[in-house]
Amino acid sequence: MHPYEIVDVFTDAPLEGNPLAVFTEGEQIPSRLLQAIARELNLSETVFVLPGSSDHDAHIRIFTPAAELPFAGHPTLGTACVLAAARHLDTVRLKTGAGIVEVRLTRAPGADEVMFGEMDQPIPTVEPFGNTDELLRALGVDAGAVELPIEQYTNGPTHVLVALGDAGAVANLAPDHGALERLGALGFSCFAQTGERSGRTRMFGIGVGVREDPATGSAAGPIAAHLVRHGRLASGTTIELSQGAEIGRPSTLYATAVGTGSPAQIKRVTVGGNAVRVAHGHFRFG
Repeated sequence: MHPYEIVDVFTDAPLEGNPLAVFTEGEQIPSRLLQAIARELNLSETVFVLPGSSDHDAHIRIFTPAAELPFAGHPTLGTACVLAAARHLDTVRLKTGAGIVEVRLTRAPGADEVMFGEMDQPIPTVEPFGNTDELLRALGVDAGAVELPIEQYTNGPTHVLVALGDAGAVANLAPDHGALERLGALGFSCFAQTGERSGRTRMFGIGVGVREDPATGSAAGPIAAHLVRHGRLASGTTIELSQGAEIGRPSTLYATAVGTGSPAQIKRVTVGGNAVRVAHGHFRFG
């Protein structure tokens, strides 16, 4: 019997945000079963917690229903909240496939099960995206509706960022998921800035087994960096991103990037949000 917890991430309300399964004794589970367990649960991600070492509190492995990821935002934040509650920690350092990620945590006033966490994300690399015409056809978007260069950011997973003119254009997207899948194992994040410090976003990741993600922490940081690089957001300013309403899982993410226009000049990326533990149980194999 293997213990696990379910955490709703980037929300302070149960049954909203992005759900996550955290297996707290992952070292007891054979590696050959990890992908099958993630497929069985069919959440955006499932995490298996392994023992830590002198420079990190735990090592985590992150799986979508279709693939293992080196890093992802909501699994890192959600796992940190679970470990912080169990071990009475204010800071959790997690070893991921993209390096060690530090998460700082505070408990929400008057809400024992809700925590707020902020993580320092890996600094993304940036490249132009080559299949722009095919991508826009798959999204059903005219080239004239795109406000910034389409670029791909890699901080573990790779997200292709498409900036649209307003929140309505984001909400009304009805992509051809088969066409997106043919573009590869990528996340496609379409977003619009709705105010100086606010935005709305959706992420389609059918190539990694996630048709539409309720809240994508690994894309939120690059969105902030993209806006800073292209002069739409001041360096060090936090943007509040709304995601997930279209699929009944409203989520709120807070992202900050420090730097200038050159990708090499992005010096720090942080992403934060709330998380609430909603269930726990045991899994049986065989």
